[in-house]
Amino acid sequence: MKIDDNNIIEITEELSDEFEVAKVLRQYPKDTVIVKNVKGFDMPVISGICNTRDKIAKSINCEVSEITEKIIEAMEKPIKVDKFTDFADYETSEVDLDKIPILTHYKRDGGAYITAGVVFARDPETGIQNASIHRMMVLDNKRLVIRIVPRNLYTYFQRAEKLGKDLEIAIAIGMDPAILLASTTSIPIDYDEMDVANAFKGGNLELIKCGDLNVPQADIILEGKISVTETVAEGPFVDLTDTYDIIRDQPIINLETMHIKKDAVYHAIIPAGFEHKLLQGLPQEPRIFKAVKNAVPTVENVVLTEGGCCWLHAVVSIRKQTEGDGKNAIMAALSAHPSLKHCVVVDTDVNVFDAEDVEYAISTRVKGDRDIMIVPNVRGSSLDPVAESDGTTTKIGVDATKSLKALEKFERVSFGE
Repeated sequence: MKIDDNNIIEITEELSDEFEVAKVLRQYPKDTVIVKNVKGFDMPVISGICNTRDKIAKSINCEVSEITEKIIEAMEKPIKVDKFTDFADYETSEVDLDKIPILTHYKRDGGAYITAGVVFARDPETGIQNASIHRMMVLDNKRLVIRIVPRNLYTYFQRAEKLGKDLEIAIAIGMDPAILLASTTSIPIDYDEMDVANAFKGGNLELIKCGDLNVPQADIILEGKISVTETVAEGPFVDLTDTYDIIRDQPIINLETMHIKKDAVYHAIIPAGFEHKLLQGLPQEPRIFKAVKNAVPTVENVVLTEGGCCWLHAVVSIRKQTEGDGKNAIMAALSAHPSLKHCVVVDTDVNVFDAEDVEYAISTRVKGDRDIMIVPNVRGSSLDPVAESDGTTTKIGVDATKSLKALEKFERVSFGE
């Protein structure tokens, strides 16, 4: 795993178990931390490689304000991977998860969880490959249970069920942050996330042929199959909102082979930490941006805020041209990301990455009876603790843009000479 971060915090004291490792990692929410001495394991643990927007921007060679634009460009102009390598740099053996310091993150967790594992699979009908990150709870040294939500892998699994044939997969842990970002990005169903990753990497991405799958180089690669006949209870697990998700029956993964690089490091994403929030939420920003652009072509940027778990709250920046642009932007954003609960629209003189500046816009440019939209009884996020049992909630839009009728009243004097 190549990490472009010169400020890695190294923990060298021996930590007694995997739970103690997670506890220490939580003390450094925005740092990259490597724990070098986990009792009973030869492999170090790293966390925080993608826990700030600065780190993500650096991994794809852009500024923070350009991340959305960069993702959209890679999605619209993917580069087909044409470079391949092999497992020469790996030690290959029968799978034994007991050799990997997989963490139990919180006391009530259902078990130890792989949290930075990207699952690669092919559609049994079309042959299209998909890469997506999933939480996987350890059952024993050869089996996992995987949480699958209704997206591409879920569709592949359903088709495998109909065929009565287990779904072949590979799990990659410990990858370049740009590849990890591509794996979490929402792209058209007939695209391959690795071609998006290749665009991030300037066409220099190398893949390894792993059975019928093409997998990027990672510190750990596991091969196995998702069973179409076996399920078991998965959870509890702490999700984005720092609350426990419910327990569900989910499919079992039967693992067969593991490939471990020399000097491998196990990557752990702390549940509900900034790395979890950014990797799950930030890739949704381009979808919101494109939807808002269709309604308000002068949209400048979209941010799913860390305070809103990078999932429930958005701030949208527009160059307002006509009255009503703010509310049109709100409606487009709420439709584009169904889990979005609260949306604030601001002018371009407000820094969407600065919560204090956004609050300033709300405090000085919002008239409650005119600028706040309330939409009751709509489908929301399953992660929202206040949502109703049927999944419905109330959504709110706040138009915090300046009124075009009296622009002089809103001039920010300190911004001048």
